[in-house]
Amino acid sequence: MKESRFHPREDQVAELTRGQSLPLAPLHEEHLKCIAAVLNRAWNDLMAERRATLLSGAEAELNSLMEIRLNALLETDALWAMLARNVARGKETISFDGSHLEKRPDLSIYLTDRSPSFPLVVECKLIDIRRRKTVELYCEDGLLRFVRGDYGWATREAFMLAYVRDNSTIVACLRPFLRERRMKQPDLYLTDALPESISGSDVHVARSSHNREFRYVGLSHGPGAIAIWHLWIASPTQ
Repeated sequence: MKESRFHPREDQVAELTRGQSLPLAPLHEEHLKCIAAVLNRAWNDLMAERRATLLSGAEAELNSLMEIRLNALLETDALWAMLARNVARGKETISFDGSHLEKRPDLSIYLTDRSPSFPLVVECKLIDIRRRKTVELYCEDGLLRFVRGDYGWATREAFMLAYVRDNSTIVACLRPFLRERRMKQPDLYLTDALPESISGSDVHVARSSHNREFRYVGLSHGPGAIAIWHLWIASPTQ
C-alpha cells in the first residue's frame, strides 16, 4: 500500500517555531483597525484606476492587484510602513502539524514587530450569489481553514476579505449563517462569538471568534480561539 504523503512532520514545525512561544502574543486592536483601513484604502485606490478588472476579474486578479498596491503604499504611507514590511500573495506555509507543506494563503502581511515566519494572514473571497460565490463558500473555503489549523495556527487573529458584488452584508448574510451553523452539532466553525462590528472603525469590518481544537505538535496545549476580522468591501455595480 502506498504511504500517504500527509503525515505530521514534527521537525518542520520545530524548526519553524524555534525560539517562539505559542500561540504568539495578540496584536493590538488599534493596529488591526489600521490594517483594515489600509486594505480598504488599497481597494478604493484601485477602484479609481482599475475599475473594470475589479468589477469583473477573477479572485486571483483582484488579489494580485491588492498585493501590488499594498506594497506600493509602503513607499507613501508612513504609518503603514511602520506596521508592515511587505505583503506577499500565495506564499507557501505549513499546516499546524506539518502534514501539509504547501498551504497558500491569499495574502500574507509581514509585520515589523513579528517574526517573518508568522505573517498576518488575509484570506480573500468573492461574494456574488449570481455566480454561486456564496457566504457558505466564504466559510467552507476560507474561515474553516483557520479553525482546522491550515492557516494562522500560531497567531490569535487573522483577516477574511470579501469582494462583494451583490447586496450581501455581514449582518444580513454572514452572521445568520454562522448562527444557524452554531445551532447544529457538530458546529464545523466552532463559533464562540458571532461577528460584531468593530467600534471606532470607518470601514465595514466585524470580528468573530472561533475555537480551535487541535494541539501543537510536541506540546500539551492548543492555540485557543482565533479572532477573525471580516472586512467586506462592496463593489459598485456600475
